[in-house]
Amino acid sequence: MPRKLLDFARQLSLPLTPLQAEKLVQYAQLVWQKKDMLNLTSAADLEEVLCRHICDGLQGAACVQQLANEQERQTFSLLDAGSGAGYIGITLALALPQAQVTLVESIEKRCAFMNWTILQLGIKNVQVKNVRLGEDKSLQADFVTERAMGQLPDILSVCLGAVKPGGAFIAYQGEKPQLPQAAVEKQGAVLQSSVGYQLPSDLRTRYLVVFNKERV
Repeated sequence: MPRKLLDFARQLSLPLTPLQAEKLVQYAQLVWQKKDMLNLTSAADLEEVLCRHICDGLQGAACVQQLANEQERQTFSLLDAGSGAGYIGITLALALPQAQVTLVESIEKRCAFMNWTILQLGIKNVQVKNVRLGEDKSLQADFVTERAMGQLPDILSVCLGAVKPGGAFIAYQGEKPQLPQAAVEKQGAVLQSSVGYQLPSDLRTRYLVVFNKERV
């Protein structure tokens, strides 16, 4: 199973060590262990957790890494909005050790699962915040990611509000979004890119949409 993750990361030009891949498999196993008790996933088996959720996180990690390289950031802060079970945020923390990651989730039992997982895996560069994004105005990061928090027009303002000037918001989308440019500019941002991608064993095209927050 680690080999599948390593091969996918290699396709993305994302540096991933065998130890990181093994930790990601361990994370997927923890999800599988608690899935029924906490209703964490509808995946049919452990491999689907890896291919559908963990690989989605690796796709985001590759995007964040590219943005950080373009901005010449050696270290950076990252916030994952509506983290749920941590599929994106915990994967980002494991794949990007140079990032300080904050997982923002409003449901307490999901936060408890993520905190337990972080302790089990010994992840040092991540913290969990049991709040709804926008309630705590001090939550700010260089990069903000979001996969399942809501419809993009509804969450754009609150997610961009958590991005530091000069940073970026990366949104996962099932289809290419059609957002009026005026709505983006109103938030002090510009749409940088909308990149299609596919996950292993899935021919459906998904999109990572990147919004740059203007510098003050």
